Amino acid sequence: MAAVLGAASGCSTAGYLYDAASGHLALLEAARPVSAWLAGDDPAAPLPAALRERLALSQRMRDFAVAELKLPDNASYRRYADLHRAAAVWNVVAAPELSLTLRTTCFPIVGCVGYRGYFDRAAADAQAAARRAAGDDTAVYGVPAYSTLGRLPGAFFADPLLNTFIGGPPIELARLMFHELAHQVAYADSDTVFNESFASAVERIGGARWAERFAGADARAEVAAADARRADFRALAARARQALDAVYRSASSDADKRAAKAEVLARLRAEHAALKAGPWHGYAGYDGWFERANNASLAVLGAYDELVPAFERLFERSGGDFERFYAEVRRLAALPAAQRRAALGA
Repeated sequence: MAAVLGAASGCSTAGYLYDAASGHLALLEAARPVSAWLAGDDPAAPLPAALRERLALSQRMRDFAVAELKLPDNASYRRYADLHRAAAVWNVVAAPELSLTLRTTCFPIVGCVGYRGYFDRAAADAQAAARRAAGDDTAVYGVPAYSTLGRLPGAFFADPLLNTFIGGPPIELARLMFHELAHQVAYADSDTVFNESFASAVERIGGARWAERFAGADARAEVAAADARRADFRALAARARQALDAVYRSASSDADKRAAKAEVLARLRAEHAALKAGPWHGYAGYDGWFERANNASLAVLGAYDELVPAFERLFERSGGDFERFYAEVRRLAALPAAQRRAALGA
């Protein structure tokens, strides 16, 4: 996820940006170099063995990202911070009751994005409640990490490792780092789908290469099972988005559209229940998402997935050469939005 950083006019925006800047600065001030953590330079807070191992692993992954994936070689993910909370930020997404178009907020540095991030969960919930009161579908979700796009100078401002994602399965740690580093390679202002789909493609390609090189057979089997569930999940969500898009674009009355929307969401939940009872063998990791599924959650998921196959094909056409691939993505990012999408599709 790319961070919302910049300056904008208006009292409400100014207050939001002040809170965002303060929260980001507090996060950076909590970070110390990984080398210092591993050296145990704070006798009052000895490093747990599991965290020590994971921090060391993260640095091997970071080196792999540079050497094998040609991702930026800078200070990002060379420091670590314990935020003493479950998420780095909480994102709020909103969409009209009868539309899959996300509400956007615009900033000079990153353009328009389809979410607002909050360092305080209560503030995120309040924003979501305000949008619901205005008639929107909303969703609030915790984000373990975000990218500042590598645009802030110096090691202090580089994106750090966080407790919010350091302890997950190793392959997920690798994927997350590759995803966030990809945002530093190419970024198209005001095109969340392009940016997140590109980073997701790098995450998948890089994660597969890392697992093939370093993960054991059992770990690779677990990754394959998780990826199969994720593919099922994405397919279900994509079908629901397509069905809802057809409903919303139709000439039906709003009342009929609401009834059809309810049917689509009921079918979505029934299909999830069938998967859970069948090939997922009771896996409950997606239960909360399906219980709360609405226009907002479906739309933001699409932003991360919609163009991934196109980027994967572009990588293949680049001969599997990351530097050629990145150069072409940067070229596309510089094009006007319509030309960019047409070129990527071609």
